[in-house]
Amino acid sequence: MKRKNVLFIMCDQLRFDYLGCSGHPTIKTPNIDRLAARGVRFSNAYCQSPICGPSRMSTYTGRYVSSHGSHSNFAPLRIGEKNIGHHLNPLGVRTVLVGKTHMKADTEGMERLGVAPESEIGVHHAQAGFEAYERDDGIHPDTMVRPGLAYNDYLKSKGYKDDDNPWHWTANSVETENGVRSGFFNDRVDLPARVSEEDSETPYMTRRAMDFLAEDDGETPWLLHLSYIKPHWPYVAPAPYNDMYSAADVIPVVKSEGELADPNPLVKHFIERVAGKTFGKDDARETVIPVYMGLISQIDDQLGILLEFMKESDLLDKTMIVFTSDHGDYLGDHWMGDKDYFHDPSVKVPLIVVDPDKSADATRGTVDESLVESIDLLPTFIEYYGGTVQKNTLDGLSLLSKIRGQAIEWRDCVISEYDYSCQVFRPETGRMPLDCRSYMVATKEWKYVHAHGYPPVLFDLINDPDELVDLGRAPNFEDIRRSMFNRLAGWALQYRQRETWSEDHNVKMTGMEEKLGVLIGYWDEESAAGKDPKILPKRKPLNAD
Repeated sequence: MKRKNVLFIMCDQLRFDYLGCSGHPTIKTPNIDRLAARGVRFSNAYCQSPICGPSRMSTYTGRYVSSHGSHSNFAPLRIGEKNIGHHLNPLGVRTVLVGKTHMKADTEGMERLGVAPESEIGVHHAQAGFEAYERDDGIHPDTMVRPGLAYNDYLKSKGYKDDDNPWHWTANSVETENGVRSGFFNDRVDLPARVSEEDSETPYMTRRAMDFLAEDDGETPWLLHLSYIKPHWPYVAPAPYNDMYSAADVIPVVKSEGELADPNPLVKHFIERVAGKTFGKDDARETVIPVYMGLISQIDDQLGILLEFMKESDLLDKTMIVFTSDHGDYLGDHWMGDKDYFHDPSVKVPLIVVDPDKSADATRGTVDESLVESIDLLPTFIEYYGGTVQKNTLDGLSLLSKIRGQAIEWRDCVISEYDYSCQVFRPETGRMPLDCRSYMVATKEWKYVHAHGYPPVLFDLINDPDELVDLGRAPNFEDIRRSMFNRLAGWALQYRQRETWSEDHNVKMTGMEEKLGVLIGYWDEESAAGKDPKILPKRKPLNAD
């Protein structure tokens, strides 16, 4: 079999609709658009949680959040969970990381089971199954900067030495007339970052990816996860990307006064967060969004450099390329900032898959409107490499048949989950952490959100595609709400923890007790007539005295 590779590109906090190929009127993303022209763009792709850690853990395990249990940022992924390496390494595939994972190791579980953190198993678990060619989770405020951070060492080697944490005070800060301003404050992010474009995070990570590709031996299949840190906040861009776009490029905000009139009580908490108040102001959006767009165009430019490098290295035509994001960004839509709730700007993600196989030629340049989930990527990789998708372990569905134009039975709804227990407003709800789970189920017609103790949220996606009118308490929609709740309940009742037996093994175990001679409930030999004689107990005559 010809060697196969995968370039798995993930951006952080990139909205589904901020690409040229997805309809943004002014953003410049020609290289990503060319990927869409070479592959399939999935226009209805959803992440499994609108927040970094849980979303990524779902992608790396192929399982829903309620299956793998890593419910929040910094919540460890339990030691027993199979990750991308467990599935692909036995197929002879190297799984390599450049960039972010947000993986948190289960140190308590490792200690309990006697797994040394520095052991092969411990390291494999701590890196979510990747070889960490260079891991950088991207957020390094002074209070939690990691000593020996490779990017900080690089910046210092380039002469950025006026602070011990140049990630913060060089790459993600700007110079104002009143001194250096942290990018965690958004009021001056229209100014250029204090770092040169060449030395900023996105080109740096692109070069690290090319460093790995330059070491390719031409024989060993690999999956390279290039996980960009941007356009996630701090929204700071180096020149010329900081002013590549202007307020004229900011598309109108999607919100209405009606959303504030009588909001769902839980939604109201999200609206009242600091990010919601900031991005509720026009001047904030007109300051930040052009920079957000610049960061996206920088990623696109770097992908152009990377793809040309792969072409020159004879890798492009033998590598599947996947481009996606872990979640979106509200940017003021629905009176919110950041992410964390279930409107499309937050929970919907871009997804493009370019399959180099000739069997995918018929679908090149097409848009697939199927309801797709981020957990579908790992099964796709497994099937692409010739493996068998373990349906008892993986919640996702392989996209390969769709990419290759083959008819396949598909889901009619998508699921996303969010645990708001770590939100700053949680004490105001009066709820303890275990009571802070929320769930979204969406079809192409309806989106329904359930959070225990709160009224449901319901959107009519046909007549209200912008999700401006919450029908969760409207009297005429009780039947729809009940139907959507039943969908969610049906999903919740699925058997997703039977990981130690494959479906094939379970089929072999059907009736195994009788096959082993364990007979339960039979009255006598006559009631066992027709059974395999080898399993029936043999009567022996009593000794005659």
